[in-house]
This record gives sequence, C-alpha cells and structure tokens, in this order.
Amino acid sequence: MKFPIPLIRGRLVKRYKRFLADVALDSGEMVTATCPNTGSMMGLATPGATVWLSASDSPTRKYPHTWEMVEADLGQGPQLVGINTNHPNRLVSEAIANGEIPELAGYASLRREVKYGLSSRIDILLEDPAKGLAYVEIKNVHLSRTGGLAEFPDSVTERGVKHLVELSAMVAAGHRAVMLYLIQRADAQEFAFAADIDPRYAEAFKAARCAGVEAIAYACDLTPEEITIARRIPFRATTD
Repeated sequence: MKFPIPLIRGRLVKRYKRFLADVALDSGEMVTATCPNTGSMMGLATPGATVWLSASDSPTRKYPHTWEMVEADLGQGPQLVGINTNHPNRLVSEAIANGEIPELAGYASLRREVKYGLSSRIDILLEDPAKGLAYVEIKNVHLSRTGGLAEFPDSVTERGVKHLVELSAMVAAGHRAVMLYLIQRADAQEFAFAADIDPRYAEAFKAARCAGVEAIAYACDLTPEEITIARRIPFRATTD
C-alpha cells in the first residue's frame, strides 16, 4: 500500500480525547492530527516521539493530517510502527489479490465488510465454488514490550472476544474461519497474547482454536512511502 505522497515527520506533543494528537512538524508548524486508533497505544504515545503524518487536501476535513506511524525503540534502534487501524483490511486484501498470503490463496472472489452472524460484518469474505466460504477477521497489532515479541491486545477488547465467538459459529456451520493478526512493525519475530492486559481475550482465543478457528500472524515492512506485508510470524508455543 503506497501513500499518495510521502508522510510528513514531526514530534508528538500529546495525544488526547483518544482521536486527536497535537504534533510539531519539522517545518515548525503546529498541527492537530486525527488519531485513527481506539486502543491504548501503550508505549507509542509518549510526548516527544517522532511521528509521521499523512495529509489530505479534502476541503471537508476538519483536521487535514492523520497520524500514521511512530518511531519506537526497544533497545535495537528506532523502528517504524503503524498505528492506523484503518489500513489492515486494505493491506490484507491487496496481499491476497497478489498471492502473498498462501494460506488464503485460491478463492474465486473477495468481498469486504460483509454482514454475517446476528449484527456483525466480517472484514473479508472469501468465496469459491470448490473451496466454499472463508471468513477472515483481521486485527491490527502494534504493541511490543519485549524486543522481537508482538502482542495483542493493548487494552481490553470486548469486541475482539465477540469476533472470536462469531468465527467459532461459522466453523460450526461448516465454513472456514481465520483470525489474521497483522503486525504493523518490522521488528516482530514472534507473536503472543497479552493475557495480563485482557485475560478474557486470551481464553476466548483458546476456545476458538479448539472450535476449529485458524490463526495466522503476518508482519509488515514500513517506510514513509509505503506499507507492505512482509512475512509470516510464528505464535509462541504457549499461546497457540
């Protein structure tokens, strides 16, 4: 996924009201940017951190800038971390179309945001006359508290638990269901669940796996020009 124009660098002044962030651009201009992330952003919203913003020329936008990335350092040098939770569905859709996620290859069609269950929408629905249906739920991952280890979630997620239950129901109905954790950071070598943050989600994942829900994790490479899905990341043996 290429950005229309390269991102703009600045320094985070503060994040507030969850959806806003004040940023001092390298040009000296002070701007308020939209923060497209409802999580805690643990370890990624420290004032003074180097951040990267996209800019829109839409006349209807109150805040033209969007916070896209932040530089984080766990002792091995700064790493770009993507915080925009609106990107994973597009990134995964593009990767599937390009044959870059072999676990999800070979389906005749792909649709996004399809209604299913009682009142939900699946991120991606893959359909094929021979293979049947595959329901793919995508979670953005950016938390890392230990070098090389990506974790999910970074805050309690009732919605995430609901999605696992709904995927299990799709398996019971005879369909394929896949949880895909997309890690928007290149330094990830393993993936695990932050059970200390949300023990209920970790337990719900185990139940979903027992019900037949599949799970995969992929890490991204990031630059101020583009984000690409790079490689599959193993789960820690104790969590999968």
